[in-house]
Amino acid sequence: MTMTRLAALTFALFFLCTPAHAQEQSFAAFVKELWPDAQARGITRANFDLALNGVTPDQRVIAATKRQPEYGKPVGEYINALASPRRVASGQQKHKEWSRTLGDLEKKFGVERWILLALWGMETDFGAAKDKWDVFRSLSTLAFVGYRHPFFRNELMTAMQIMQDGHVPRAEMVSSWAGAMGQGQFMPSSFVKYAVDFSGDGRPDIWNNVPDALGSMANYLQKFKWQTGLPWGFEVTVPKGFDMMTSRGTFAEWQKRGLRRADGKAFPASASGILFFPSGAAGPAFLVTENFDVLKAYNNSDAYAIAVGHLGDRMNGGGPIKAAWPKDDRPLPRDMRLALQKKLASLGYKVNNFDAHVDFDLRDNIRAEQKKFGMVPDGNPTVAFLERLGVNVR
Repeated sequence: MTMTRLAALTFALFFLCTPAHAQEQSFAAFVKELWPDAQARGITRANFDLALNGVTPDQRVIAATKRQPEYGKPVGEYINALASPRRVASGQQKHKEWSRTLGDLEKKFGVERWILLALWGMETDFGAAKDKWDVFRSLSTLAFVGYRHPFFRNELMTAMQIMQDGHVPRAEMVSSWAGAMGQGQFMPSSFVKYAVDFSGDGRPDIWNNVPDALGSMANYLQKFKWQTGLPWGFEVTVPKGFDMMTSRGTFAEWQKRGLRRADGKAFPASASGILFFPSGAAGPAFLVTENFDVLKAYNNSDAYAIAVGHLGDRMNGGGPIKAAWPKDDRPLPRDMRLALQKKLASLGYKVNNFDAHVDFDLRDNIRAEQKKFGMVPDGNPTVAFLERLGVNVR
C-alpha cells in the first residue's frame, strides 16, 4: 500500500510535532466518536472496549506507509529476490509435505498448486514469517489519521466483528503493519468474504491451519475468476522490426507476428495475451493473460504478479527469466504515476482509475505518446518520458 509524498510528510509531521499526551487525547476523542458506528454494526460495548482499551497510535505504522517494496527497487531485482533459489527449494519441500491437500484444492477450486504455493511463499514465506503487529492498534492508527479513508476505518470495524464472532481470541488478533492477517495475509474484509474451513474442524483458521490458509487463498482466486489451465503468462522473444504499437492479440496471432516463447515451449492452443515490458523494451518481454489480472486482484502490482507467477514456474521445474533486466530501471513512485494519469487524462485519454496504478489501457496511451516523441513505444513510463510529456518530476 502506498501514498503520496505529501500525505506521508503530513502524517510524519503529525506524530513528530504533536506531544504524546496531545496525541493520546486526540486518539481518545477518535475512539469515542467511533463507538456509535461500531454499535450500529452490532459490535457490543464489551468487545469494542476489548479491542481498543489501552491502544495508542503507533508511529511505526505511519512510517511503514512510506515504504513501497514493489516500487523501491528495479523490477528484476525485486522479482529475483522473491523468487530466490532458497524460496524455490522451500516451496518444493512444502509441495511434498502438502501434496494431497494441494491436489484436493485443485479439484475443488481449480487453482493450480504451484500458484497457491507461490502466493503462500510470497506472503509469509510458507508461514515462517509470523505476524507481530496488533491488528487493532494498526488499523485504528491508520483510521485515526484518515489514511485511505474510509477503507481502514471499515477494516477496523470488520476486525472487531471477526473477534466478536469467535473466530480468534483478542490476544491472537495479530497482523502485518497494515492489518493483513494470517498465512495468506487477508485483510479483515477478505477474511469475511473468502476464508474457508478446508480442514473441516469447524472454523476457518488462516493463522495456524495450513489447509484453511491455502483453501482461503484458492477460494479468493476462484472468486476472482481464475481460469484453470491458463498460464499467468510467460516470457517471449520479440523479433526485430516488430511493430511495438501492437500490444494485444490471441496466441495464434502472436505466433504469426513472430513472437516465440523464451523457454521454447508451444503457445497455448487458445486464449489471448497482452505484450508487457515491465522494464521497457530493453528488458524481458512477457505475454500475460487474464490470470495475471487475477493475481493483481490479490496485490495490485505488476511486479508482484510476475514474481508470484515466476516463483510458481520455478518451483514446478521452470528456468530463470532469460533476458537481462536493465540495471538502471527504477519504477516510478506513486506521486509520479498519479501525475502521469492526470496528465494523460488532460490530453483526452480515458483513465480507468486515478489510483496511481499503470494498467494496460494506460500503457497503450503511453505508447501513443511515446510514438509522437520518437521514443520506443513500449508502454513503459520513465522519468524521461514524463519530462517529455511535461510532467513535473522534481
